[in-house]
Amino acid sequence: MQIALIARRDGRLSGFLRGEMGISAGLMNKLKWQERFLVNGVPVHTDFPVRQGDRILAILDEPEPKYPAEDGQLRILYEDENFLAVDKEPGILIHPSQSRDTGTLANYVAGYYRRTGQASAFHPVTRLDRDTYGVVLLAKNAHIHAKMNGLHDAGMLQKTYHALVYGCWSEDRGIIDAPIGRKPLPSLLREIREDGKPSQTGFQVLERRENMTRLALRPITGRTHQLRLHCAYMGHPILGDPQYGTEQSGALSASLGLTHQLLCAKRICFTDPITGEERVIESQMDA
Repeated sequence: MQIALIARRDGRLSGFLRGEMGISAGLMNKLKWQERFLVNGVPVHTDFPVRQGDRILAILDEPEPKYPAEDGQLRILYEDENFLAVDKEPGILIHPSQSRDTGTLANYVAGYYRRTGQASAFHPVTRLDRDTYGVVLLAKNAHIHAKMNGLHDAGMLQKTYHALVYGCWSEDRGIIDAPIGRKPLPSLLREIREDGKPSQTGFQVLERRENMTRLALRPITGRTHQLRLHCAYMGHPILGDPQYGTEQSGALSASLGLTHQLLCAKRICFTDPITGEERVIESQMDA
């Protein structure tokens, strides 16, 4: 990706990069020694004095990742020059780790970029647990990723999940407000507790079935395992959830032959920070 601008005033290059071009301070500092900023075709540093009429070019193409690019099945829901949205299957990790650097969504996306000749990188705007499935939104470069983080922090990135939970949920809609904290190490799980971080989830009943309910869940905050914990806290664990389920929900999950939790990232809505268009991206899967 490249951003070009004809200067309409005099000033330091850094002012144009941060102001008119909207490049974050972190990305600017990362790239300033890599000859990615050009004025009239010449690489310059961020303190370069720009004159009115100069042509500024910021090159934001990204190097290939250190983990291997792999061919893998990608269900692409949306793509343009800035974004890639895919429908992640359950059982797939989002990103490589120290113990595993193959077979993840990042590997498959890197392979897709290589096959299609895109100098893009893996910047998850949204993340899902291994066994949660549905929409994952990716920015193709750090510039777009920083802009989307700003939208997320401002509450302008709306996410809706669908879940199938154990039991008959009584209220039709409402907000779950229960603080979440981390369990003592070495556990990686979380728990509801008074000294935890504030956590809120909006819910709406979509369908009631015998001994189970299908919900739409809207995370107001974004704590780890928040939706799974909040459903369990309400007495209705998500079916197929091995960590936060009960004996009863586990028995029903086993009878249904579930191999993963029935939690789907169903929909993402946001305003494109470049074009100003409203984007609504929906998973083809459901709970």
